[in-house]
Order: sequence, then structure tokens, then C-alpha cells
Amino acid sequence: MLHIKSFTFNPFQENTYLLNDENGEAALFDPGCFEPHEKKELLDYVTEQNLRVTQLFNTHCHIDHVLGNAWAVRTFGVGLQIHPEELPVLKSVDVYAPNYGFVGYESSEPDSFLEEGKSIFIGNEELKTIFVPGHAPGHVVFYHEPTGQCIAGDTLFRGSIGRTDLPGGNHELLLEKIQSELFSLPDQTVIFPGHGPETTIAFEKANNPFVGKNAKL
Repeated sequence: MLHIKSFTFNPFQENTYLLNDENGEAALFDPGCFEPHEKKELLDYVTEQNLRVTQLFNTHCHIDHVLGNAWAVRTFGVGLQIHPEELPVLKSVDVYAPNYGFVGYESSEPDSFLEEGKSIFIGNEELKTIFVPGHAPGHVVFYHEPTGQCIAGDTLFRGSIGRTDLPGGNHELLLEKIQSELFSLPDQTVIFPGHGPETTIAFEKANNPFVGKNAKL
């Protein structure tokens, strides 16, 4: 059984996710923790639940999703995994982090690269890696079929989609990939987005003004 715990960190109100199997093996997704109290909140949970964090993933590498990467690598002894097309995005954070007030941001290097269509494993729990670019050039999401849950990053939100006006963004491509990749998942699939509350594929098909049934695509 896969368990998902969410945390909301940094001024961007980014959702960080910690996933674990029934034996306590865990993976961290998009650690946005920057302030000491945020790091403590995450670490306290790991300790209280007796979890073993063995993997670290970024759905994409915009600043709000990577602020805690270096800390997580150091704290848990894990290697960072990203899609190869996100490497320039990750490296650029060094340049602009001070402009957003994140003085002292620590950069991190990926240990290995994700491949779309390949699975990752948290213990015995398998999640499929799905390539959904548009918000960022190498954006991936992670889908756990047995429980119908998807760590979706900044692709699909409740009633919205990821912004596409940042470097590497592509509005038409994001719409296309949401339709072809995410909307091909079962309607009951729960979307865990990078910001805001959870949603479902069924709700977004019916109501999303950008990609739903009444959207002008």
C-alpha cells in the first residue's frame, strides 16, 4: 500500500510530497523546504513515522520545487533524479535565486536521469514515469496505478493548469500533453498537484476551463 504525505513550503506555497510503502521505505518529491522550520517539519515526520528516505525526485526544476534538494541529499544520503531536459532549468536557479530572496540557496547536481515510460519503485510499489512537458521542458509526473494516484507537479491543478510563460514553457504543448497523457488515466485518478488542493481527472475533464469539456482548445 502506498501512503502519500503532503507538506506546503516556501512563499510559493509549493506542495512537497513524501511517499512510502508499508515497510517504511520512502521517496521525496519536489522538496520545497528552505527555512529551518520547514526542514524540521519534514524531518520530524520522517523520524516519527520511522521512515527510510531512499530516493529523491523532481517533477521539474523551477526554484520552488528544488529549494530543499541539497539539504535532502545531505540529510538522507540520497541521489537526485530528474529528467535530462531539466538540467539547464536546475542550473539556472543558482543565477536567479537571490532575486527571489533565497539568499544562501544551495545548488545540487542530479545523480541520475529519469526516462519517460520507465517505472520507479518505492519498495515494491511501482510508479510509472509519464512525460508531460509544457510548463517546463522536461516535466514528468508519477502515476501509481494500484491506488489511482498521480504526483503531477505543475501540469494540472484544480480548475487550472501550469503557467507556460516561463523560459522553456509551451502552452499548446501542455494542453496537448494533458489531454493525451493525463486525461488517458482513469477518471477516478487523484491528482496531487504542485500547488493547491487535490483534484481528480473526472473533475478536470468536466470543469477545467483550459482543458475540460467546455474549453476552447
